[in-house]
Amino acid sequence: MDRKVLQAKSELLRRMSADDFERLRPHLKSVFLELRSPLENEGQKIEAVYFLESGIASVVAKASVTAEAEVGIIGFEGMTGSALIMGDDLASFDCYVQSTSEALRMSAAPFLEALEDSPTLRPFLLRYVQYLHIQTSYTASINARHSLEVRLARWLLMCSDRTVGDRLTITHEFLSVMLGVRRPGVTVGLQTIESHGYIRARRGEITIRDRHGLMMLARDSYGPPELQYRRLVGDLGSKNPSRQDRPLN
Repeated sequence: MDRKVLQAKSELLRRMSADDFERLRPHLKSVFLELRSPLENEGQKIEAVYFLESGIASVVAKASVTAEAEVGIIGFEGMTGSALIMGDDLASFDCYVQSTSEALRMSAAPFLEALEDSPTLRPFLLRYVQYLHIQTSYTASINARHSLEVRLARWLLMCSDRTVGDRLTITHEFLSVMLGVRRPGVTVGLQTIESHGYIRARRGEITIRDRHGLMMLARDSYGPPELQYRRLVGDLGSKNPSRQDRPLN
């Protein structure tokens, strides 16, 4: 498997040291993940980690059998299995594919061996775990303080950061799960944002037409965690055409 291709598609793989990458490379397997594919199940042992190359996975907390809400989002900037990095082997939340994805899968056993063998791999990945903690903390705060339109704007921007192009394949029903609100509320919220000309919403698809407008609507709910990712790991923006050509740090 071509190392340059791997570096271009996964921010974590392309930014870790060459020695650490070589530790992982023999165990990485390319997989295609269908919509709703489970990557982790709350309270169950983590069998593998996934370095996403495209698409989006959601970290979801369940309040009950029928009530759940997204608390974190993972794209090409990150990976699943953060509990393994922290020394645990059980998943704290469900994690499943929100849009069809390409990923590199690595079984938990060789991943744990690599963490033990390398003096640099765990410290590097802990920087990503710290960012993910910041992201989830902001999500909890924003969900408690901001209107649905603001939360929708933030979520759309976060998905846009992790998607090539301006079209997001997503249903209103799935959005209601992600945001922990009823479906009619999502429909009204999207209509309000569309009335400003920031998006175009169609059945199963949302096109971002004015990213700056979405940022203005999202206000301080979007940006601080992204700045922390840049500080801890590196640039997050997939919109940069030269993203795949940036050198390693």
